[in-house]
Amino acid sequence: MTKRIALFLLVAMMAILTVTAVAQQASVKGVVKDENGKPIAGDTVELNNLDNGKKIVVKTDNHGQYYSIAATPGNYKINLLGPDGKLIYFLNNVPVRLAIDNIYDIDLSKAVKESGISEEQRKAYEKAKKDNEKIKGINALLVQANAQMKDEKWDDAVTTMEQAAAQDQTHDVVYGTLAAAYLGDKKYPEAETAFTKAIQLAPATSKSIGGYHNGLAQSLVKQSKTTEAMAEYDKAAQLDPAGAGMYYYNEGAVLTNQGKPDEANQAFDKAIAAEPTRPDPYYQKGLNLLGKATLGKDGKMVPAPGTAEALNKYLELAPAGRYAQSAKDLLASIGAPVQTTFGSQKKGKK
Repeated sequence: MTKRIALFLLVAMMAILTVTAVAQQASVKGVVKDENGKPIAGDTVELNNLDNGKKIVVKTDNHGQYYSIAATPGNYKINLLGPDGKLIYFLNNVPVRLAIDNIYDIDLSKAVKESGISEEQRKAYEKAKKDNEKIKGINALLVQANAQMKDEKWDDAVTTMEQAAAQDQTHDVVYGTLAAAYLGDKKYPEAETAFTKAIQLAPATSKSIGGYHNGLAQSLVKQSKTTEAMAEYDKAAQLDPAGAGMYYYNEGAVLTNQGKPDEANQAFDKAIAAEPTRPDPYYQKGLNLLGKATLGKDGKMVPAPGTAEALNKYLELAPAGRYAQSAKDLLASIGAPVQTTFGSQKKGKK
């Protein structure tokens, strides 16, 4: 009987210890309201324990309420941060105690009058909040327009992005996306204007700058402004070396279509130098060289130097590519064998 009592007491003590450990966590809650007395949703509230340095970060809900049950007792500084992460208002040296409701509301309409926040700070906060809401709306329009362009609904994408541009004239991505929509919708002058605006707004370090110049070049080509277009392709390659292979290839394709094979092959050579494993420039170069073939005294075709090498290089890089059969036929037409090392080097080695 004595052992049972002892066991019961031990279990009871453990239960008491467990309850005591849980009780060390206090709750802190409150409601955050703007200068008009309306709840603020989505703002950040920091609960900083001044005694042990620990920090708890919570967000206000749709009713402007914040809540935490993980606060340890002590004295706290409660910070309210705006959408941009800047400090808007704070309550200092507020006590958080056990077994009571620690309620600390933040009402900016009263705070202004009670010197918790200056009028300048309040205006900065309101501007940051409006800017944040505006950015959310613009992002939603960008997502919508990209989906429309993916489905080739170019006219719808133009309407969506014109709406975005009417709201925001400060971000290059807005005009870049609008320009892409214009280009798909075959509105080339409008695309030229929008790409130009995107380039003007884009930071010098923007990863999109090459794409903007490439898009501008495409819109210029469609308006028969070839000289200006070539300059834009070159700028794209200079500003975005990672995409230079594509930009120079596009330049070569335009020059080929205009019956300028020598200039086109110069561009294809630049594309090859920038991206040696890109197969299409080799094929297009070989095709242009084929046009420079002559007839020998025996009446047989004499291909220009480099023709067979370019076509064979294409086959090496893209043995099942879209021009593979054509490359083989062209090689046969000039009496050149298919010679590639693709997949056949160093046989027997693992």
